[in-house]
Amino acid sequence: MKAAVISAPGTVEVATVEDPTPGPREVVVSVAACGLCGTDLHILQGEFAPTLPVVPGHEFAGTVVATGSAVTELAEGDRVAVDPSLYCFECHYCRIGRNNLCERWAAIGVTTAGGAAEFAVAPVGNCVKLPDHIRTEDAALIEPLSCAVRGYDILRSQQLGTRVLIYGSGTMGLMMLELAKRTGAAGVDVVDINPQRLATARTLGCSAAAGSADELDRPRGWDVVIDATGNERAIQDALGRVGKGGTFLQFGVADYAARATIEPYRIYNQEITITGSMAVLHSYERATELFAAGVLDPEVFISDRLPLDHYAEALGRFRAGEGRKILVRP
Repeated sequence: MKAAVISAPGTVEVATVEDPTPGPREVVVSVAACGLCGTDLHILQGEFAPTLPVVPGHEFAGTVVATGSAVTELAEGDRVAVDPSLYCFECHYCRIGRNNLCERWAAIGVTTAGGAAEFAVAPVGNCVKLPDHIRTEDAALIEPLSCAVRGYDILRSQQLGTRVLIYGSGTMGLMMLELAKRTGAAGVDVVDINPQRLATARTLGCSAAAGSADELDRPRGWDVVIDATGNERAIQDALGRVGKGGTFLQFGVADYAARATIEPYRIYNQEITITGSMAVLHSYERATELFAAGVLDPEVFISDRLPLDHYAEALGRFRAGEGRKILVRP
């Protein structure tokens, strides 16, 4: 089969690799589409993936074409979205229900071969059947949506009527916008230096959109500030925008070397909470339900649908900040 392969830091190509074979409790999925994500750029940089080469792609959906000998829950022809998370279920964090912090954390498309390929293998327990009205390739959006749902689980103390500021209006920032609108926010402002992405945020109904938080009239700051960029400068600015009693959520994936300065006295004196959100935790099925209910418009969120042969080009577009969600299709 054809697959995108990251063979060394900075090196990616589409090559022919062996077809996957399912284990007893696994299925093989014919991939309809695979989304690109900041994590893929980190893998390309030599971060995250413990070893290279690896077939990337942790946001994908498709049709089951083969099942393992002990699989009864799915059959050939079933359309599924795939949760890429792989946990050991044995370590301290798994035993206390914090599986996303697993000491042996792994993921399809990060530590094992993923969905940037014609076929991918997945545990049956990671597959969620799709309702008839969902287009299979659009369901690649479910995985990033499940990360956004996890982000709002972290913000569970958010009260009705809060004011939210989101840094970044790429796919994840826009998803956080859509969820903020549905979790009782009185207003959701968005900051980005990309005018085209800000235009999409306005289309989706943000309260205000600007190239800098200085352009927004919030002298007391915001109740909730979310970084969805992973950019060091944006993070530093965002930390200073949290109002008294507010919360800062680090949602974007920063480089390992990124650093930001905090003001301990201000955190103490103003009772500011700084927290993070790591991937998916008990949120994939809920994200599927939300997606089926129409919380996202795929035609707005998906800007590019490219053939798998153009995977390197797709990564280049993503790195350059072009478009919104970019999908590759085998």
